[in-house]
Amino acid sequence: MPFIVAIDGPAGTGKGTITKLVAQDLGLLNVDTGALYRCVTLEVINRKLNLENKKEIIELMDEINIQIKNNNGEQTIYLNEKDVTYNIRKKEVNDLVSEISNISEVRQKITKLERGFGKKQDIIMEGRDISTHVFPNADIKIYLDATPEERAKRRLLQNQEKGIDIPYEEILHSINKRDENDKNRKEGPLKLAEDAILIDTTNMTIDEVKKEVEKIINNKYNKKIKNQEIKKTSIKKDAYKQTKVKLIIRKIIKILIYLFYCIIYRVKVLNKQNIPKTGAYIICANHVKLADPPALVVTAKRHINMIAKEELFHNPFLAWLGYIFDVIPVKRGVQDIEAMKRSLQVLKNDELLALYPEGTRNGLKKNNGKVKNGAAFIAARTGVPVIPVGIKGSFKPFTKVIINYGEPLDFSRYQSKQPEKENLEKISKEIMDNIIRLTNE
Repeated sequence: MPFIVAIDGPAGTGKGTITKLVAQDLGLLNVDTGALYRCVTLEVINRKLNLENKKEIIELMDEINIQIKNNNGEQTIYLNEKDVTYNIRKKEVNDLVSEISNISEVRQKITKLERGFGKKQDIIMEGRDISTHVFPNADIKIYLDATPEERAKRRLLQNQEKGIDIPYEEILHSINKRDENDKNRKEGPLKLAEDAILIDTTNMTIDEVKKEVEKIINNKYNKKIKNQEIKKTSIKKDAYKQTKVKLIIRKIIKILIYLFYCIIYRVKVLNKQNIPKTGAYIICANHVKLADPPALVVTAKRHINMIAKEELFHNPFLAWLGYIFDVIPVKRGVQDIEAMKRSLQVLKNDELLALYPEGTRNGLKKNNGKVKNGAAFIAARTGVPVIPVGIKGSFKPFTKVIINYGEPLDFSRYQSKQPEKENLEKISKEIMDNIIRLTNE
């Protein structure tokens, strides 16, 4: 079962900031539930609906599409495929969101959406009733609190940073009004769950609160892994266990595929010496055909652990091949903690890890030239060198395919447990520049 962290508390206690920072540090999916209600409120405003006509607002829930996308810890909110990350924080939304969230039918539909996030991955979710209503069985329940005056000061500073001009007195009045509405609403009222851990943040810095929350999460998570997930852990170990039978089958398949590639695609490998005989390295290549991942694996003397999209494992035969070659399945579009853990373990074992900065086939075209930062993140997190690879060829029968290995790139100067976005972009660009150069040589 996914690991769920529920954080509740009134407005201005730092829930959103803390949740974001903790998600980045611990690799959890950050779900801002307040943003979901703000999206509904914004759409009500855009359509100029009458707040007294609850029927129209309830019907609206079936007509809108809300998405939360996390890119390296940065959260972007989409309403009907439009980025509304900034707009949902405006004053007119702040003034109405509490009233909209009080509508029972709206809360029911948002709750269903919230629970969906917690079915497939480990998450951290903040709101008003997460630990009491949305996830009453959450692994960890935390309640952040602070005085209304302190919360108003924080919100004032946040608004000033965003260029939003709202007087302190007005913010304080809004916070007190919202507290009253949240605590007295009929469905999912704001309250301290019996088994929640209370943290008063009034006299604490953001860093102090973050460390306290992470300490609580790490202690509970380690106990859960040790005491409740023994079976799951053993299954993961077995999946990558190198048995004699598995190694023999892998060697036979590798030889057969290698011969096929040499005859049909006339594969030629350049600069093989750029892959050291020992040590951990990240291999990054361009990705244009389904045939190029096997080409890397079968032409390399060392075993390569490949990362591939989870959908491929829905096919029984491909799933079996994935088992034989230790392919790591990854869920795209979310922070896949299990895939990240396995990738880090591969590098810790001084093995080779291969992935594609483009994300998907023709990724640069699909993403308007934007490179995924997954490879950069792993490189910055571990300090492991990156070997760029340029693959040139159409993979049409009896045409030549060239695999050109570049010299290892050292990004240890950027090594950090929490890499900065700017550094990740620099690493990604340097990797792709080298891949493109090797492809054109």
